[in-house]
Amino acid sequence: MNRRQFLASAASIGISGIWASRSAAAPSRLPWREDREAFPQGVASGDPDEHSIILWTRRPFDLGDRHELTVEVARDPDFHHVVAAARTPVLAAADWTCRAMVGGLSPATVYWYRFIDDSGAGSRIGRTITAPRASDRRSVRFAFVSCNSVNEGAQNAYRRMIWEDERAPADRKLGFVLHLGDFIYELVEYPEETPNRYSRTVYDLGHIPDGRKIGNFYVPTNLAGYRHVYRAHIDDPDIQDARAHFPFVCMGDNHEFSWQGWQSFVRFGGKVEPAQQLRVDANQAWWEYIPSRVRKASGDGLEQFAPPVVADAPIDTFDEHGFATEPNSVTAIASMTTYRALRYGRNVDLILTDLHSYKAADPTDRAEAGALDSGEYPVLPQEWLEIVDGGKDYDGGKPPATITVGDGSIPNYRRDEGAYTVLGAPQKAWLKERLTRSTATWKIWGLTNGPLDMRTDPQNLPEGVVKGKWPGKDYGVFPGVDFSGAFAERAEIYDLVRDRKISGFVTVSGDRHSFWAGYAAPKLPPAGFDPVGLSFITGSVSAPGLGEAAEFFQESAQRPLYVRKVEGAAPEHTINLTVKRGVRAALEYAASGDIAKARALTNPDVAPHLEFVDMAGHGYSVVTAGPDAIETEFVCIVRPIARATTPDGGPLRYRVSHRADMWRPGARPRMEQRILEGDARLSV
Repeated sequence: MNRRQFLASAASIGISGIWASRSAAAPSRLPWREDREAFPQGVASGDPDEHSIILWTRRPFDLGDRHELTVEVARDPDFHHVVAAARTPVLAAADWTCRAMVGGLSPATVYWYRFIDDSGAGSRIGRTITAPRASDRRSVRFAFVSCNSVNEGAQNAYRRMIWEDERAPADRKLGFVLHLGDFIYELVEYPEETPNRYSRTVYDLGHIPDGRKIGNFYVPTNLAGYRHVYRAHIDDPDIQDARAHFPFVCMGDNHEFSWQGWQSFVRFGGKVEPAQQLRVDANQAWWEYIPSRVRKASGDGLEQFAPPVVADAPIDTFDEHGFATEPNSVTAIASMTTYRALRYGRNVDLILTDLHSYKAADPTDRAEAGALDSGEYPVLPQEWLEIVDGGKDYDGGKPPATITVGDGSIPNYRRDEGAYTVLGAPQKAWLKERLTRSTATWKIWGLTNGPLDMRTDPQNLPEGVVKGKWPGKDYGVFPGVDFSGAFAERAEIYDLVRDRKISGFVTVSGDRHSFWAGYAAPKLPPAGFDPVGLSFITGSVSAPGLGEAAEFFQESAQRPLYVRKVEGAAPEHTINLTVKRGVRAALEYAASGDIAKARALTNPDVAPHLEFVDMAGHGYSVVTAGPDAIETEFVCIVRPIARATTPDGGPLRYRVSHRADMWRPGARPRMEQRILEGDARLSV
């Protein structure tokens, strides 16, 4: 790409373009003094490619609507070898955030950057790294994370990540951090009203301007509210340090818009509301605070999001895929398109999808589904969910007329409707095309929701644990909004991988607040088991998960399926065994504490797709993708209820590696697991 092409490309995504000189580098001539108060949210970089990077800062001014900053990029942290310097605007209309795309850089190279205002006040110095050339055979190493709730936890995982990276040899340093959603939590608790949740202190993020109270939480109602929440999260010193140390590649999940929202809908207390303006506001705030190569509908503007004008009109018409056709909703969603792919050398094609902007309404939320209740059982029959999910396409286009519910039945209300989609038709077509034509060794699909099935075998529960007969045929699925519940769509993608003989298929995801490692498989027993790739879910950076919540469950016959509590000892999360080995294994461990006896009771058909489950894990995951093998390492920290007092971010619970050699298309992948340190006996 030459200079003219680069500047046109930068303009097309609304970013100031700066061209670096590879041949000449000179010391900086600008007066600079670090002033972190003038640049309160620090600096960041995002979406590197082999010759360019997007740089970001925020410099608020008291007067005026427009100012300019100078951005400098150098080969050294002392700025003795500056390769690019240019003026770039910063606007009140963009909440004083500033973006600049710097091109003409060398591939796989570390650079340093800073911003300076006209008084000489400067941002902190940031560090970034360009991607390797598409022909580069060196291994690619990156971390993936999700769910950093500053309101309810400390971001010690980032401190650990930086500490280890600074001490790593050159070939073991991270090239970037992939953030798979919930960078912010738009649900904010106020400590004067809710000082604690679970065993955690609720930290003060300030009051959301014009916030709306939902239960114990407040949520944004406008652009100012979202901007406040972004600033409050980035003000965390560990998040800010991580953004200054690594380039980030980000994809938003649900909390960047609304916890139970989708398309241009929000749902609070079971009531669904149109929220076209709120969707635009959420998109704008994301674009302002997350440096990325996403596309915005306002076109070639260089300085700001320029949101479209929309109204919160009723939404009651949908296409065959469940996508709302109301014009304001269409415009709101199209204001920003985030799904995209980035290439890292010969070995990695990183393919990112948006799982909330185009998804249809969850068919299990409809009133007709009220009869699909498994009583006191903690799971729902898998066959019920598959029928409802598949619609008219179920069983090869032969859906049943009724759905059996215990000893009764209800009409199959989805019999004449299309299969449930999370991806939406255009994005799914793009994903398939990208997977099919990729020439990278590893096709890594980054999706914010986990695709690995979370199920167990309630048919094997002994009498007395649950009242009543299990109403299903075989296995039960834990309810929740997750890509694992999009049975037909997930199988559609996995079948494509198998049928087109796509090699090196791997999924990485987050959102579950837990660590999972396993195999990407379209079906599980009794329907069969034929994995087509590897699948990993990372624990949350700080947000609490089901394992932690279970520690506060009331004592009952079912509690041993979730947690073992013995006086004088730390709680142990038997939910890991329930999911990975079945109910008999979990109940045995809860009773005896003997892991060998528990493993001896494993049901081999409940989870042949799983190699690791920890429903109480926090931290991050590191992928090393080479020409012949791929490794994913789980780095689990202790529960981050308070900010660590040591530079390393505090102690680890465990470090576990999952490695696989490249497999032939059509063959089954095989994963080798190693516990490198710590105790993970309930997870393996």
